[in-house]
Amino acid sequence: MNTFIRFFYEFVSIFFDGFFMIVEGLVNGIMQIFDFGEYAKIIDNYKNSFSGPEKVFVFLGIAVLVIIILIIAALIFLFVRKMARRASIHMSKDELLNEIGNLNEQVRKLMKEKDELMAMKVSQLGLNPEDENQEEGTGSTDEEVVDEGDPSIRFPKLVSIDKEMVNFKPKNYENNFTLAELIDDFRCFSASQLHLYYEFDILRPFFAGLACGRLIILQGISGTGKTSLAYAWGKFVGEDSCVASVEPSWRDKSDFLGYFNEFTKKFNETKALGEIYTASFDDDVHTIILDEMNLARVEYYFADFLSILEMPSRDEWIVDLVSSPWPNDPAKIIKGKLKIPGNLWYIGTINNDDSTFMVTDKVYDRAMPLDINTKTEPFKCREQDAVNVNASYLESLFREAEQKYPLSDKGLNDVGHIDDYVIEHFRIAFGNRIMKQLNTFVPVYVACGGKEIEAIDYFIARKILRKFDQLSVAFIRDEIDPFISYLNKNFGKGVMKECIAYLENLKKSI
Repeated sequence: MNTFIRFFYEFVSIFFDGFFMIVEGLVNGIMQIFDFGEYAKIIDNYKNSFSGPEKVFVFLGIAVLVIIILIIAALIFLFVRKMARRASIHMSKDELLNEIGNLNEQVRKLMKEKDELMAMKVSQLGLNPEDENQEEGTGSTDEEVVDEGDPSIRFPKLVSIDKEMVNFKPKNYENNFTLAELIDDFRCFSASQLHLYYEFDILRPFFAGLACGRLIILQGISGTGKTSLAYAWGKFVGEDSCVASVEPSWRDKSDFLGYFNEFTKKFNETKALGEIYTASFDDDVHTIILDEMNLARVEYYFADFLSILEMPSRDEWIVDLVSSPWPNDPAKIIKGKLKIPGNLWYIGTINNDDSTFMVTDKVYDRAMPLDINTKTEPFKCREQDAVNVNASYLESLFREAEQKYPLSDKGLNDVGHIDDYVIEHFRIAFGNRIMKQLNTFVPVYVACGGKEIEAIDYFIARKILRKFDQLSVAFIRDEIDPFISYLNKNFGKGVMKECIAYLENLKKSI
């Protein structure tokens, strides 16, 4: 054992001796740079030997050296201050986020305690809990519902919807428009009826996004019309969009759909749950707006929907609401489960600032993100009324577009070349899910009046290049300009304008 200890000591001492030599050399070098006494000795030795012109050069040499030393000292000072400030900012931000999380959890606990106290209060008074909630305004229902006081009804709002829809039959609007006509009608409706103005460059990706999946994310700076676009869409198709304002305290699906209160024996139904349930009766186009969806973590409260909406069969689009059935539960809640209808889309709006959470790859990969960073100037357009649209007909237009305008071989090759380049230079690849979305997005974009290369450009910028945000800045800094040159060389200068604009913005953030 002693032999091994001696061996190990001598072996590792080579590394540590070299390390200490580096540190010692660095320290000695810095000390020598700032050893003003040595400078003075050399000047003193030579001062009597200089001629008149040489003294001028000596003065200039000393001045230059002093400037260099001051610059080095200033750079060191600025670097240290910058690192200290950055560390302070990160610490402050982390502390604030932790504090917000703690406060949100306390609010959640207090709300539950309030429900428990209210249940105890009304039971002592001999009142019906739901009546008390509605009378004092403490209930969690989003709008007044008819409650007959039956304690066996735990979904009063949904039961009321059942009663309203008892003789309802889905309407066939006999739609016969094309996607190009529909997008033009929507644009003119928004301008003429709502005084909201959108260019085709925004509407084509929006419609193509509706075709790609059930979740669309509208992102950009405040005041550019993200929420109003989703609002206008609901007005246009004759079914007002349901607005679910996300709160920082949201942690799971119960905040989005509601939860069963064990004390009142009622299910606290939200507006979103009511919209989902209503949509299951008809074939209209329904929309739920998740306003400022990243005030809470999307992958927490919307996790079930992210998974459910990925299921290939809509028969599997089922969400659990309660653990066991009651005899008087709403007609469409079977064994405590509710089937998510296929005629419902979810449109989330996000703002990226210090008060919000970053949207993760899991969410972005399953959604279609659209950027809205500019406001369109008002323009004149013909008068256009709302158009009732069957969701089944809208989906048939999407399928027809895929058959009529499939992604061309050249387009596939172009995407393949970009994929190879991104893998080689940025170590990023995209999978089958994104390729499936691309094969839907591009045809629908073209059917709306756009060009294939424009659709590919937009899709790659939003779905693939977006992943660069998660890479180290130092890692990609030297690769950005060559990538821009590659795009200009292989596709034509300025053709891939969305990709180039994204890369240029990324450069500014470095």
